[in-house]
Amino acid sequence: MQHLDLQVLDTALRWANAGETVWLCSVLTTFGSSPREPGSLLVARADGSHVGSLSGGCVEEDFLARVAAGEFTDTLEIVRYGEGADESPQVSLPCGGMLDVLVERLPADAESLTQLEVMHATLLGQRSLVRVIDLPSGRRRFTTADENGPRVAREGDELRLRLGPALRLIIAGISPVSRFCAEFAQALGFEVIVCDPREEARRDFAVPGVEVQAVLPSLFIASGACHAATAVVALTHDPRIDDLAMIESVRTPAFYIGVMGSKRTSHKRAERLARSGGLDAADIARLHMPIGLDLDSKTPAEIALSVVADVLRVRRGKARDAL
Repeated sequence: MQHLDLQVLDTALRWANAGETVWLCSVLTTFGSSPREPGSLLVARADGSHVGSLSGGCVEEDFLARVAAGEFTDTLEIVRYGEGADESPQVSLPCGGMLDVLVERLPADAESLTQLEVMHATLLGQRSLVRVIDLPSGRRRFTTADENGPRVAREGDELRLRLGPALRLIIAGISPVSRFCAEFAQALGFEVIVCDPREEARRDFAVPGVEVQAVLPSLFIASGACHAATAVVALTHDPRIDDLAMIESVRTPAFYIGVMGSKRTSHKRAERLARSGGLDAADIARLHMPIGLDLDSKTPAEIALSVVADVLRVRRGKARDAL
């Protein structure tokens, strides 16, 4: 299935190319309970057609009704929903939450089409960009981005909205931990790909929506499968699978590379990768081993939780001691 943000921009481009004005909405901040994270997108047109989501239902209904009533005629504005909102006080979010949404009115002109085309290409590409919006003037520009960090930031009168390819998780090898890892990552919006050449391991592995590749993970990784929004996790305890996956992964721009094992096993693996795999100190420093947060995990589900949580920590640019 196509990533939701890509569906939004596909639709926005199609409508704009057909000569229609579109309203592009971006979640800026959430307070309390909100089902969509900052950076989430929705596009709508005047007849109420829309793709994407801001809250899971209630906010969308109000927003679309206001568009149909002729509101949101400015180039851009920020709207607050939920408790304490000046507008639409009838719309409440779960647990007293609040939601700030940037609403951009994009007429079907050359400037809007360029904005949408660059955003669309960025989601299909290999690297992230930051879309910088000057709130007083409405001017927009793109700049290069560090790969890890918050999707939305505000610096004075400037909004900085990060765009990049959909998060991808490559699971190198099937083990009891792999299924839970795949399910947790899917719930967080990752595209999940599992690689294992062993037919007996693949036979009992089935998670709806997860792609399974019947190849060595190292071969799949070497084929160009990793972009800068990719995490690679090796979970088999089999060095024939895990070590080769690590050797290939450090040659890619993947933002997270981790392999399961105890501290003692990890120390031996580091020596082995340096001696036989040709990895230098900088390569080995990129590897998260032991993998995951130290949650004193015991069961496969707990280990998977610690792995996916650590991947998300790195993606958000959080140091371990900042948790």
